Amino acid sequence: MVAPVYAKMAVIGCGLIGSSVVRAAREAGAVGGIAIAEASEAARARIVELGLADVVTGDAAEAARDADLVVFAVPVMSMEAAAKAAAPGLKAGATVTDVGSVKGHVAEALAANCPEGVFVIPGHPIAGTERSGPDAGFAELFQNRWTILTPAERTDAPYREAVDRLAAFWTAIGARVEEMDARHHDLVLAITSHLPHLIAYNIVGTAHDLEGVAEAEVMKYSAGGFRDFTRIAASDPTMWRDVFLTNREAVLEVLGRFTEDLQALSRAIRWGEGDKLFDLFSKTREIRRGIVAMGQESAEPNFGRDRGKH
Repeated sequence: MVAPVYAKMAVIGCGLIGSSVVRAAREAGAVGGIAIAEASEAARARIVELGLADVVTGDAAEAARDADLVVFAVPVMSMEAAAKAAAPGLKAGATVTDVGSVKGHVAEALAANCPEGVFVIPGHPIAGTERSGPDAGFAELFQNRWTILTPAERTDAPYREAVDRLAAFWTAIGARVEEMDARHHDLVLAITSHLPHLIAYNIVGTAHDLEGVAEAEVMKYSAGGFRDFTRIAASDPTMWRDVFLTNREAVLEVLGRFTEDLQALSRAIRWGEGDKLFDLFSKTREIRRGIVAMGQESAEPNFGRDRGKH
């Protein structure tokens, strides 16, 4: 049996990602003890039923006490309050990280509210499904998926050792790890994740409000493309509200570029410019093939998402 990367891990928040981190870490033997702090009393009861942790509490400081790794898995705009709540329990030398989809805002919130002597290393596992809650998680969620770490601009040996140790943890539970500047991360994710979710929420909302098309017809005759949009648009509304509000600059930048490209596409359709449409569709097809070739998608239905139902 491989020695644990951390003797004790605390997870603050136990939704899809938090509960998946717990399951994956337990299965891989990447940690010794596990404590979970969860604000919802009903969720805590379910976590106990599932046997996910050694300690389950509503007190973030209690969960964080003596933990070598503390993972914040709460919505982005709740990070500041969660860090303040956990701070009294954080020990010197502990690594503090998160799983949020926005890194600039989170880095500031964690650094401002964690005590001196802890290593703040923001992180983002690029994995998920539209489901939420402690039952939604599954240990395989991070297999062969990227986790991006956005460490501070520090070169001192203790901090870099903490970064390497956190990378080893994510590797142990199946992820591939890369470091990135927080601002660049937020721009990259604005185009690869945030904008697609915004489009999905909007197009499903448009279909719902479209006069002359009944809601029952939308559901009954949904083609594959629309069904994919509805899956994305079923994601946690609190989490995505927070993402758009805390990454607004990057999202608005890529949304502006997208709007310009959409207008050009509209003109091509209006003027019957088939060559332009064909060229665009050919380029986008190659991107899809590249994603599959890199192992970031699979022919398996739902890319294993149905596992989360069990």
